[in-house]
Amino acid sequence: MTNFTESDERIELRRQVSKLAKGYGREWFVERARAGEKTTELWLEIAKAGYLGINIPEEYGGGGGGIGDVAAVCEELAAQGCPLLMMVVSPAICGTVIARYGTEEQKQRWLPGICDGTATMAFAITEPDAGTNSHNITTTARRDGDEWVLKGQKIYISGVDEAENVLVVARTQDAGTGKLKPCLFVVPTDSTGFEFTAIPMEIVSPEKQFQVFIDDVRLPADALVGDEDGGLVQLFAGLNPERIMAASFSTGLARHALEKASAYAKERTVFKAPIGSHQAVAHPLAMAHIENELARLMTQKASALVDAGDDLAAGEAANMAKYAAAEAAVHAVDAAVQTHGGNGITQEYGMAGLLVAARAGRIAPVSREMILNFVAMHSLGLPKSY
Repeated sequence: MTNFTESDERIELRRQVSKLAKGYGREWFVERARAGEKTTELWLEIAKAGYLGINIPEEYGGGGGGIGDVAAVCEELAAQGCPLLMMVVSPAICGTVIARYGTEEQKQRWLPGICDGTATMAFAITEPDAGTNSHNITTTARRDGDEWVLKGQKIYISGVDEAENVLVVARTQDAGTGKLKPCLFVVPTDSTGFEFTAIPMEIVSPEKQFQVFIDDVRLPADALVGDEDGGLVQLFAGLNPERIMAASFSTGLARHALEKASAYAKERTVFKAPIGSHQAVAHPLAMAHIENELARLMTQKASALVDAGDDLAAGEAANMAKYAAAEAAVHAVDAAVQTHGGNGITQEYGMAGLLVAARAGRIAPVSREMILNFVAMHSLGLPKSY
């Protein structure tokens, strides 16, 4: 990234992903969701084109690009009305963690399937009693001979039904201090003792949320990813990409809503003039567009910092990007619904279905309140409030 513009390669990547996604579109996406069907066809086509694992090293089937590249893919899919939540999870979180901290054998085993879409990986950190406070995680992993035994529960875990494996955050006991420390394990979804139940959600998406039950699941020694003593650092290596991808998910949704609303505002005529000629309609859309462009710029900055290896600065920028993008998406979708008037809450025009999707960005993967806490404490040096 130079002079706040993306490279020609990144711009061309966006163009090609947009072209591919346009062949599916929002109507196709919603039809799949309402019919209880998956978007596997689109997922595999993205993979075949080389876009799914574009951030993963080439020797493991990826494109050798950075987090900014896979974030661009995520955004362009959402901008065409096909936001794929598993883009955030499988290549960005799991792919990044394994590529950075996995053994050579682990990389060879898991990364190619993430890249070609045949072995999607979910990510499980949130628990019923440990949402924002990940230090309260109670899922444990204990050694039993040459094996690990995992036990616990997770909640709001995306796409478990589509995943071959799940990267699970558990805690092991430190032999020296007796304290529990976080560690990452790859758990096959067909493991004995691994069960999951879908959570009914109002969001219109083919990708489902699940409660996961891990009842004495036995894993081989090499299911542990990275250093047993480096779990927290390794965990956070996946969270900056997660926030960047969530930001791109939101900015893409905002772009989709604004494009639809702008087109409607130019066509819909009331009082002998297109409604877009009235400032009451035009200004909210213009404000939302400005907010979204600012969020996109911060997302590019965060991506560049991650790709440069500056994890500390990237943490600040990624949190800011995620916050700004979620706010922009909420404002954009609300303005788009209002622009459509009564049509904005019909299924035909497809605006109302975006409301919950955009609003979720204020909650997940980290709440806006916790980002404000982070910025207050780390950026402004204010006392910790929690």
